[in-house]
Parts: sequence; structure tokens; C-alpha cells
Amino acid sequence: MLAFVLLCVAFVASAESWPQWRGPQGTGLSGEKSLPVEWSREENIAWRAPLSGLGVSSPVVWEDRVIVTYQKGYVALRQGRHPTFIQDGDPAAAGERPLGGARTEPTSEKISLATAAFDRSTGRVLWEHVIDAEGPLPTVHEKRNLATASAITDGERVYAWFSNGQMMAIGLDGKQQWARHLGRDYGSYDIEWGHASSPALYRNLLILLCYHGNSSYLLALDKRTGKQVWRAGPEKGAKSYSTPLVVETPDGPELIVNSTERVEAFDPRTGKPLWHFTEANRFAVPMPVYHDGALYLSRGYRSSPYMAIRTGGRGDISKTHVLWKMDTGAPYVSSLIHVEGLVYMASELGIVTCIDPKTGERIWRERLGGIFTASPVAAGG
Repeated sequence: MLAFVLLCVAFVASAESWPQWRGPQGTGLSGEKSLPVEWSREENIAWRAPLSGLGVSSPVVWEDRVIVTYQKGYVALRQGRHPTFIQDGDPAAAGERPLGGARTEPTSEKISLATAAFDRSTGRVLWEHVIDAEGPLPTVHEKRNLATASAITDGERVYAWFSNGQMMAIGLDGKQQWARHLGRDYGSYDIEWGHASSPALYRNLLILLCYHGNSSYLLALDKRTGKQVWRAGPEKGAKSYSTPLVVETPDGPELIVNSTERVEAFDPRTGKPLWHFTEANRFAVPMPVYHDGALYLSRGYRSSPYMAIRTGGRGDISKTHVLWKMDTGAPYVSSLIHVEGLVYMASELGIVTCIDPKTGERIWRERLGGIFTASPVAAGG
């Protein structure tokens, strides 16, 4: 089975880097201009390249390289129900499809974890780094596989993290510099819908959110060696599919985490807790976005609560730093964007909503149709 990566811009020589999930600042904002406003399998495609496996992670870009992760071979599908957004009737008939391509039953073939770099201008494969997947391997479902977390790069190394806990640092030449199996070192990656959080970087630290219920903790590794610098937790019972966000505030750096138990901030230098807003939420998926001293986030799950929090608090900030909170109406999976004085969110059922960041009130709403799990990106006006 071949999957494909598509690049839909034809001016790649001068384009910016996109080094992590949600872009340079983790905000979903790009400085690119003259982007195509529509495309199809034939229209506005600069190149198409085959992959030798399946992945649901997002590509990252550094200068002339586009980097993706994927798994080779088929892991066992979990028994019972799989997460779908269409609740009544047949999801496939309504247009909902498995992510990462069709699944088949596992075979006797070896499961491998791959990271590959492609030439940004042509799609030519520059290198492929492959390691054996070491078990026991978690089962997968139709929205994820072992290549769910997006990679991250600092321009020196690519850090690739897979859903069984294996992680490696790979030079931009494709040569491995270090590797860890965090599932083996700290406890198996056992969370209902599978590990999905992507890594974050802060200075020389690689920060990993491992909130898996019975084994939940934050981990900071030295990005040069892979050795532990600090570990915060355990956060007993906390789960998260979200990616942590590091922001610089007037009161110092804050590492923001959206979990099933709370929204909370840590000092990324030490792992020390700073503040928290405690409120249970069944599935914490979206990532916060930061703008001008405030965090905007959807907590996740169906018709999610969404809110704005002023940074800089200490301890319980529920009565001091929550600017506003709406109890329902936000996306299950996708993260918000703040652009040109407005906040936008796109739901799984193709509804885009524009809200006032000062009050949380809806300004307009439009139905696009279709089924989406992607987070919106803003660029070129």
C-alpha cells in the first residue's frame, strides 16, 4: 500500500520553514503569500511522492527538506468501536474515511518505523531512516497508527516520536544520533485512543507530554543526548492527546498542557507547576494558541467548552485569570487560530466559526460541509 505526500505551493525556493506541528510558533500562522485557494488531485499540485508506509502525522519543513514519519507494515486493529464523528448512520456513506489509508489485518511481516526527508522543490527522496518497532505494540484504530505524532526539528536534528514510545534524534543528513524507548523506560503507552501528542522544544530541552492515565507525566530530555533532565508527575489519571505549548510571557516562560483533568502551566526549565484551572473533560485533544498575553483553547470532545486564560497566574487561577469561558460549541479535535484580531475554529462536521477574542461571543458561522480532523492554518490574508 502506498500513501502520498502532497505539496501544494509552486514557489518553494523562498518559502519559510515549518519546523513543528502548527508551524514556527505553534500558532497555525504562516507568513507565506500568494498561496493557492483551492486544489485537487490535479490542480495546484507542485509534486507528488510515494511513501512506503502509512502515517497520519503532519510533515515538517526545514529549508530545502520536507520531513515525514510513517509506519511500514500493519499493526493489529483494536477490537470494538473506533472513534467516528458521524454518530447516526454509516460514517463512510457520509464521507468519513479512515486516516492514513485503508487498514488490513496484521501479517507476519516486520513492523518498522520510518522517518524520511524529501527535496522541497522536487519531491525527490533525500534519505529514509528506518528502525524496527519493538513491542509490545499498542493496537491502532481508523484515526491513528504508530506514526501519529508529528516530528519536530531545530535545524540540527529531527526528533521523531512514535506511538509505542520509541524516539530518535536524526541529523539532517539522515544519520541517527541517539534513540530511546520511552515506553520501555517509563511504562507502556496505554491510552484509550492511542498516543497522539507531538514533541515541543525549549532551548536545549525536548519536552514530551505522556499523559496516559495510570502512567502520566511530563518529561524533558536533553535534545543533544536524549538523557532525562527533569520529569514532572505522575499526574494520576490524567490523559491527553494534545501537544504542549511553550510561550514566553512577561512573567517568564510557561509550558501549557490541556488534559482531561485541567488546563495547567509548568516552568519548562524545571517542570515546576505554575498555575492550573481544574475542570474535568472527557477527551483533551486540541492545542492552545497564544496571542498578546492570552491563551485561547478548546478543551476537546463533542461540542467542547472553549475559553481564554491570561498567562502569569500562580496556583488556582479559576477566579483570577479566566477572561471568559463558553460551555459548548467548540471543536472536538482541531485547534483554534488567532489572526488579525479574531479567533477562528473549524469543527469536525465542516462548520467554521469566527469569535470575538475579547468576549468569546460568536461573530459569524458558516457551514462548509465535509468531515474534517485537521486544524486550520492562516496565511496570505
